[in-house]
Amino acid sequence: MDLKKVLDVSKDISICAGKAILEIYNKEELWQVEYKEGNMPLTLADKKAHEIIAGELQEKFPSCALLSEEGEDDRKRLDNPYCFVVDPLDGTKEFIKKNGQFTVNIALCYKGRPVTGAIYVPVTGELYYAGKGLGAYLDRGKETTRLHVSDRVENPRVVMSSSHGCEEMERLLEKYHLTELVRVGSSIKGCMIARGDAEIYYRHNPTMEWDTAAMQCIVEEAGAIFRQMDDSEMTYNRQDCVNRKGFYIINCLQNKLQG
Repeated sequence: MDLKKVLDVSKDISICAGKAILEIYNKEELWQVEYKEGNMPLTLADKKAHEIIAGELQEKFPSCALLSEEGEDDRKRLDNPYCFVVDPLDGTKEFIKKNGQFTVNIALCYKGRPVTGAIYVPVTGELYYAGKGLGAYLDRGKETTRLHVSDRVENPRVVMSSSHGCEEMERLLEKYHLTELVRVGSSIKGCMIARGDAEIYYRHNPTMEWDTAAMQCIVEEAGAIFRQMDDSEMTYNRQDCVNRKGFYIINCLQNKLQG
């Protein structure tokens, strides 16, 4: 598989989906908020982005499987070494709050490991992307920069979810006297670590494969450490799509927090 080609297509599709999301975001008369299993919100923007991404990926890479938050799960994917893992609109709650903190996430996984990742932030136009062995980058339209985590150990900066509270993390903040804290939605948290604007992201609550696949590829190519809470590797294209163990992202081992 030509990872550069996959990345180019993923980047283009994520931008296209992002523009469709923005059209709905800026016209509240188009908002249709439903609630699916687990009382999770679903909007027209989620559906439209999924249609665009799924259609393009299946046309361009018909031999690859697809796992999307908004698509029907075809379990034949489990027998395919290549699987796109997609969140058409990561941060639907942030979309509804109109705070701009939502993204489009597209990853390709090979034998359970993410080998490409693209994350597009529609409101800012920022495009984060990475390929296994190719590095991680941020495209702001007029310039593209290579990403690398910071080397900061003293007073590390922490990112946390703006929509999901966590008692375990609050205890860690107190234990380690961590005071530089930013609450932000979606996979933007991982992107902040990849670009060197934060050092620690711990997520104790369950997430889904599509929440983390693209982000994992990007942060790892930027030099970060991404592990499940028991220090094992996260894998993808699983039968159970829930990330039940939680995960953490840190810029270096010195910033690992012990509960």
